[in-house]
Amino acid sequence: MENVDVIVVGAGVVGLAIAAKMSQTFKNVIVIDKNSSFGEETSSRNSEVIHAGIYYPENTLKAKLCMQGKHDLYQYCQSRKIPFHQIGKLIVAQNTDEEAHLTQIQHSAFNNGVPDLTWLCQSELRDREPNLKASSALLSPSTGIIDSHSYMQSLIAQIQSNSGIFVGNTRINNAEPISSGFIVKLTCQKEIMTLKCRYLINSAGLNSEQVAHSIAGLQKALIPKLHWCRGHYFSYSGKSPFNQLIYPIPEANTQGLGIHATLDLAYQLKFGPDTQYINTPNYQFGHNLKPKFIQAIQRYFPKINPQKLQPSYTGIRPKLQGPSDKFKDFNIQTSQEHKIPNLVNLYGIESPGLTASLAIGEYVSKALYID
Repeated sequence: MENVDVIVVGAGVVGLAIAAKMSQTFKNVIVIDKNSSFGEETSSRNSEVIHAGIYYPENTLKAKLCMQGKHDLYQYCQSRKIPFHQIGKLIVAQNTDEEAHLTQIQHSAFNNGVPDLTWLCQSELRDREPNLKASSALLSPSTGIIDSHSYMQSLIAQIQSNSGIFVGNTRINNAEPISSGFIVKLTCQKEIMTLKCRYLINSAGLNSEQVAHSIAGLQKALIPKLHWCRGHYFSYSGKSPFNQLIYPIPEANTQGLGIHATLDLAYQLKFGPDTQYINTPNYQFGHNLKPKFIQAIQRYFPKINPQKLQPSYTGIRPKLQGPSDKFKDFNIQTSQEHKIPNLVNLYGIESPGLTASLAIGEYVSKALYID
């Protein structure tokens, strides 16, 4: 039986960031994924936004890790030449009620350590974004966009330079805790293999609940129910009418941030995502969604040309929050909760998981007393 130091289950951006951090201490770090390549699910099907840390309740993991992660990610991109642009975003209000909500957002952001939000009046918005309809807005200058694939490639390179490896087409069958770590049985390209590892980290995203159930001795009551929430994105052809990201007031139940306008690094405009809870993960583009998107977009972009709006792609978020639930924080369970040494389970790592990824890697490392 081969011995390794660390097995990370899930090669999304968070799993890779954790593995990169662990590889600074250990030579034998293995990242496995059921897909053939890394980042094929949530990590490659999102808005690619570096979030400022504005919306999350004070002292939550989402707030703290987003703030630290934003700082770390910008530094990482600069030092490793990862394409990014600190483009900024506008959170727009359409009336006095929504302006009152903007005030609450500004206060929450300040409490989270984001003091740089600037209030813009209608005339200032007209000069900045002439195609935008809004009564006022908050400008977030520290919001950015990133080439997430290049970022994940860099994390893979970092892992490999520290003698770690990525193995695709590999599923975990079960894991048995032992005194020195875990015995883990895997199916790797249709072959059964067994490894012994010291540390086991479940960062399987959409499949984190399923992976947790395969770990012997883990109390079932501690494994939360995941809700798969699909989001659709539409692309907008031609030159973008906006120079920055445009976000409406967030949905009241915080299921999502509303159908917003984002730009990629080539300044291609896209709109999304919406929120659609599904029973099984699939990336099919829903039917008859265009009218709903047009109606939502017209609130802040009344001159939208419907012919330029075309279905683009979908993504699925692993939410802990059900359709009628209130805010749910990241759930990063360590031995303090589940009483199994050297095991960390990560549940509900949706947005701002990309932004927070490096901070999550450090958090997990410290939780295992490694840093």
